[in-house]
Amino acid sequence: MINPKITAALQDHIQIVPSADKSIYLVGPIRLPVNLDNETVVFQWYCWLRCDSMPGNLCGEGDYDQAAIIEMLSSSNLAEAQQSSVLVYGDFKQSPDALIRMHSICHTGDIFGSKRCDCGFQLKQSMKMIAAHGSGALFYLANHEGRGIGLFSKAMAYVLQEQGMDTVEANLELGFEDDMRNYDDAINVLNHLRTLPVTLITNNPRKLEALQRSGAEVKERVPLWGDISEFNEKYLKTKVARSGHFDI
Repeated sequence: MINPKITAALQDHIQIVPSADKSIYLVGPIRLPVNLDNETVVFQWYCWLRCDSMPGNLCGEGDYDQAAIIEMLSSSNLAEAQQSSVLVYGDFKQSPDALIRMHSICHTGDIFGSKRCDCGFQLKQSMKMIAAHGSGALFYLANHEGRGIGLFSKAMAYVLQEQGMDTVEANLELGFEDDMRNYDDAINVLNHLRTLPVTLITNNPRKLEALQRSGAEVKERVPLWGDISEFNEKYLKTKVARSGHFDI
């Protein structure tokens, strides 16, 4: 049983985001100072969790209060689950124009700085673009590793790529689709935080289409290319030639 004082301190920072199937629990905002090129930029951080990631009966029909959610969280091994984040900058809710980035987790690129892809560059660059713009949000999608096939499968795909296959061929040969990512939860969180138009930072038409299908108002699209090298040149060309990404 969690101390009632702890529950009281937390419950104002937990929101319930309605979804078509399973509710989403959103915790935040939390002040997060971030180092961007040796300059401290302060974002507001949120983390979200689908109710079906938790044990118990908090995922059926009906409304659940924050106290019940907090109590259930204390008995959950959430380290084994995937939780996504969003970094919000400026007056994201009310500003007339805001930049957003739907960024898929890339363990190798974002954490280790791998040059096999451009993910780490895109992550940092989109954060800089959002801060320079004055308002926006970066959605960091934790279940999107390897375009949705998972980290272990991505490692196997890398083995096949080292034998000459491109990204798409490797995923298909392992029995996956080219791109298995789903943006529904991120879009639900976006609509909860902002209802005004957004400008999407992406080269990927599927991200743009997902937002447009949801009814979200996308004002325009901003491309994000860079950090091209001998190590990722084939990968970037495959994005355009095989996955339909917008060219520069």
